[in-house]
Amino acid sequence: MSAKPLISFIVYSHDAEPANLRACLDSILQLSLADADREIIIVDNGETSAPLSMLLNNEYEITYIHLKRKGASAAYALALRLSTGRYVQLVGSTDRLLRAPYEHCLDIARYHNPDVMFYKNTDNAADATTPFTYEGPMLGSTYMKGNTIQASKIGYMFEKSLIVSEEFNERIANKNEFLTKLLLRSERFYYTDAYAYLASQQTAQSAADGSIHANRLAETEKTLVNMLKLVVPETDRPALNRRIAQLTMDYLCDVIRTTHDKKTLVKTMERLARKGLYPLPDRNYTKKYAYFRKMIGNPITRNLLFYLIK
Repeated sequence: MSAKPLISFIVYSHDAEPANLRACLDSILQLSLADADREIIIVDNGETSAPLSMLLNNEYEITYIHLKRKGASAAYALALRLSTGRYVQLVGSTDRLLRAPYEHCLDIARYHNPDVMFYKNTDNAADATTPFTYEGPMLGSTYMKGNTIQASKIGYMFEKSLIVSEEFNERIANKNEFLTKLLLRSERFYYTDAYAYLASQQTAQSAADGSIHANRLAETEKTLVNMLKLVVPETDRPALNRRIAQLTMDYLCDVIRTTHDKKTLVKTMERLARKGLYPLPDRNYTKKYAYFRKMIGNPITRNLLFYLIK
């Protein structure tokens, strides 16, 4: 029996332009990994299987799955079930892995056996310096209790063994919920300041559409409710509560930014209060969150937030 690969790269695509997908694959294939240490699975959630023709002439072994319009979470979940690597790396088809910083992450995986590792995302390739430093091992809940986690700025790889059920990965496309669950399960968490993942600006720009804003707000509120229902050991509860409070503040900030409507904000706060998500508890937040908590809790200073948040 052959040994399992070190890492499975799951590339999510939705009608990707072949040139973008090719560049994404090239960023994976340029890594100093032997063929036996690397597995690539493309899961295509789009209307057509156009990338298949490009892949047929590829010299490397790549698994291609066409899962038409089943949703990102279903696509990721299927690819996860089929993956055989010890570690899993999720990659968007318009994104890139930055070679030197990402190989620093691979070295940490090889020699320190993390079960979850965070590194940084960037939309500027000039950030791709490689600080050969890291923190760990520690409990994931310890990191979550002391740090503000912005999912859009975090890249991560994780041991497949942490994924223990369909219930765990059915919302894998929701980064905030999935990352929280990973951290609560992690007993060997590592973090590095390396900018190892180049996120395309195309993805960020698409979020300017109004319907996407509305869907994102609804999804975020659903996430907060789901996280509030998580059953965790009492020792992990402070970390989870801080995470929920931070994400609730991000959500309220997003409501201000996208609606610019004071009545909508008040109705949102009232709805969150009925669900047990408001008022916001007093935690060891960063200064930005501490100020936001105080300002939104006061009707007078709350109005100032509409001028401060753009």
